[in-house]
Amino acid sequence: MTIIIVVITAIASIACFSNQELLSRWIFNPYKVHHQKQWYRFITSGFIHHDVMHLAVNMLVFFSFGTAVENYYSMVFPHHSRIYFVLLYLGALVFATTPSYSKQKNNPYYNALGASGAVAAILFAAVLFNPLGKIYIMGVIPLPGIAVAVLYVIYEYYAGKKGGDNIGHDAHLWGAAFGAGFTILLKPAIIINFIQQLTGS
Repeated sequence: MTIIIVVITAIASIACFSNQELLSRWIFNPYKVHHQKQWYRFITSGFIHHDVMHLAVNMLVFFSFGTAVENYYSMVFPHHSRIYFVLLYLGALVFATTPSYSKQKNNPYYNALGASGAVAAILFAAVLFNPLGKIYIMGVIPLPGIAVAVLYVIYEYYAGKKGGDNIGHDAHLWGAAFGAGFTILLKPAIIINFIQQLTGS
């Protein structure tokens, strides 16, 4: 499923790079969602990106952790792993943008796009399963997943407060929360395994 999502996202994003009409139709615009009932934008906006770099970074991180989460899900939910994985990803797209929808539904000029919220969900689901697994920052600095998760939350929180960079930091945080919360709701015992790994018990 990870590869399928990457391929669909790449095709949709590349199509929108040269087609402003298509981009306008798929981008997340809370005003149009609210006033014209274009609810599909919660999903389509997560499959398009601003440029090649935006697309490449999101899909690289998603591919790196998505395959791991798929493997974890297949072990924990052997009969429904693919369905749950897709629900995790699509649910995160919706959940991560819901706060922006509530705040901006009467602002016709607000737009957002990208899979960052869903990617954050996948990252945090991976950390939930393997909190001490090494994640290489910038491909060089190894840190345990739990440390990366904590630093990620701190950074996104303060960057969101500061603002001015045209990045949806709130969406990243809500996506991360969904990734962990959704997985725990599916199997609450996962939190026990998480704590046991952290404490070495």
